[in-house]
Amino acid sequence: MFDIGSSLRDARVRSGLDFPDLEQRTKIRPKYLRALEDERFDILPAPTYVRGFLRAYADALGLDGQPFVDEYNTRFAVGDEDTVVHARRVPVSPRRERGRQERESRMAVLALVSIAVVTALVIAAWRFGGPENEPVHGLAQSEQRTPHPRSLAPTRLVVRAAGDSWMEVRAGSASGRLLYSGTLERGQRKSFDGRRLHLALARPDKVSLRVNGKAVAVPAGTTFSITARRIAPAIP
Repeated sequence: MFDIGSSLRDARVRSGLDFPDLEQRTKIRPKYLRALEDERFDILPAPTYVRGFLRAYADALGLDGQPFVDEYNTRFAVGDEDTVVHARRVPVSPRRERGRQERESRMAVLALVSIAVVTALVIAAWRFGGPENEPVHGLAQSEQRTPHPRSLAPTRLVVRAAGDSWMEVRAGSASGRLLYSGTLERGQRKSFDGRRLHLALARPDKVSLRVNGKAVAVPAGTTFSITARRIAPAIP
């Protein structure tokens, strides 16, 4: 058994690829790629999407996608398979047999049409993901409890790298305007201004943070919400 999310993230960091590059390669939206690395499979609409995205993401990173799909099936897709029930055949009259065959033929045609439609939808979702700002169940309620950004004090975030670490900074939240995405090399420093900032780090232990000139400790986790008053793990 291995960790799906960290294996993908480590491979991406080693390859020096950022989410925009991988979006071009996989045709999968960055928010879904981040969900795979965080093992937030509930954000994706169905297990079929997860398997397709895992295989495409792993292949784009030069990995074998099948072990990732197998690990997902073992740990997360319990009860997802169809159960086959075998019925006992009983003798029927020729007339009833013809009627049964006609009904089965019609059902087979309908089933084939349904399979074709579902397959087309799955392929489209796999290649194009979904709208970048597609609503996620429960997100609206959590945002209602979050203070409006205009009511927050100005925030200046300074990130200094003690070792190489991929980093992404967005304005407001994980779906906000992209301010920076790339690998911060040892000794480099980047500064960002806003009222609320969303920070994602591949190696939180390799960076130090200062908010409005004061050194702050990095909490546990890899994604953080930062304001002038505090830094906290980001709400999914």
